[in-house]
Amino acid sequence: MSAVVPGDEAIVVYNSRLPESKALADYYAQRRQVPTNQIFGFSLETGEDISRAEFRDSLQKPLAEELEKRKLWHIASEIVPATTNRPARVDWRVVESKIRYLVLCYGVPLRISHDPNLEEEGTENLRPEMKRNGAAVDSELVLLPLIEQKLPLSGPLRNPAYGTTNVAWLYPTNGVLLVARLDGPSPAIARGLVDKALQAETNGLWGRAYFDIRKTTDPALKLGDDMIRSASEICRRLGFETVVDENPGTFPEGFPMSHIAVYIGWYSESACGPFAQPTVEFMPGAFAYHLHSYSAASLRSTNRLWAGPLLAKGAAATMGCVDEPYLTGTPDMAIFTARFILHGFTFGEAACACQGVVSWQTTVVGDPLYRPFGKDLDQLSKELDARHDKLSEWCYLRLVDINQANGRSIADLANLMEEWPVTKQSAILTEKLGDLCSAQGKPSSAAYEWAQAFKLGPSTQQRIRLRLALGEDLAALDRAPEAYGNYQSLLQESPDYPDKAVIYHRLLALARKLDKKADVEKYARLLGE
Repeated sequence: MSAVVPGDEAIVVYNSRLPESKALADYYAQRRQVPTNQIFGFSLETGEDISRAEFRDSLQKPLAEELEKRKLWHIASEIVPATTNRPARVDWRVVESKIRYLVLCYGVPLRISHDPNLEEEGTENLRPEMKRNGAAVDSELVLLPLIEQKLPLSGPLRNPAYGTTNVAWLYPTNGVLLVARLDGPSPAIARGLVDKALQAETNGLWGRAYFDIRKTTDPALKLGDDMIRSASEICRRLGFETVVDENPGTFPEGFPMSHIAVYIGWYSESACGPFAQPTVEFMPGAFAYHLHSYSAASLRSTNRLWAGPLLAKGAAATMGCVDEPYLTGTPDMAIFTARFILHGFTFGEAACACQGVVSWQTTVVGDPLYRPFGKDLDQLSKELDARHDKLSEWCYLRLVDINQANGRSIADLANLMEEWPVTKQSAILTEKLGDLCSAQGKPSSAAYEWAQAFKLGPSTQQRIRLRLALGEDLAALDRAPEAYGNYQSLLQESPDYPDKAVIYHRLLALARKLDKKADVEKYARLLGE
């Protein structure tokens, strides 16, 4: 199975008023081999907001007309037979199409502003909070194949492709266009989304999966937790090292979040915790999403809201809300994760399938053709081994995690890992072996493996995680001098570690136990005691 999706299924739209928008469109078309007659430039507002009238007259209608003119699709009438609830009617829709994807480039506005002067029949039946005609540009364009049906603009509309497991349904002839944007705080970041996607398609998307739930008891919010927890379980069963934070707050800033392949969480207004640190360890091709009502109200900031900062720190794909969607109007991350990872959908297909409503507030940022799980694990493993790529260590880890998720005994897996020569060369695998030893109640063996991992080039955040685990293990084994030295090493290796107070408390307790009077005074002073 090939991971590459043909570029001739995509059209690319840029803002002709911005040279950097056209440059990105040309770059994407070149990298994805999009035919030149499938690149469109429109003169649009250069800010992130566009009026409903300009959206209709300068983008929506001209694009539909150009698609017809260039014979990329054809809209015609069909007679829909009568039902018991509805008389027969003439239905105008796309009946033939050569394209499935729409790629919006940096500079194309993000959000359609609410027009208070727009009057529509039927709005009196909407709940007050839904009486809005503002929407994400991306979400409105999903229904471009139905432009001749004059659909209502106020409130959300049902996504006809929601939840589908059949990619054939994700097609303009079924009423949906797969829309995503190459965007972010800068043109360079937007351009990088293409490169990261192609890199992960070649090498696979590897790393760890992190999920942040709130463990809420509020019935109105439980849906959010349920979606994220289900997504975490899918990743765990598919072989990702999976971490679930069930504390009410977000991941703390000192949490050692290494090798991020997937991050899904909620609920803070702006990027915080590990994502507010100077560097974040996103793996090439990583998907990151934070559920918040205004997570993508702008994509131009590197430190405000969520979508922009996640992209600036290295994520290759995200989604977000440009305005209040209400919880049921947000993407279902369990469906997204299953389609993207398990079924091998493209990013654009998975993003569309997970949205219960469109013509609403969700923007999708990343290359819609991005398909990192188009090759099976065995195929990728053989390719990486053949070129002696260090990423092959993740293949071995995923194999262990799949077996663990399927109930194979931890003792069997530990024995298997001890026999692999690759384990002794990999900080990733050696740490996992230590984890398996710890789970078996073998703290001395765990401490040994974790100590060995330091010699094998762990990443900065992995090194912090190893130090934290090793320190607790050594202290429990009553190896206080080693635990003390380990925590001191953590501070030396990571002088900017944001949670130093936690380490000072541990060092203070150990200093008292070891009768290190000068150090007792030092750490007590640092803690303000």
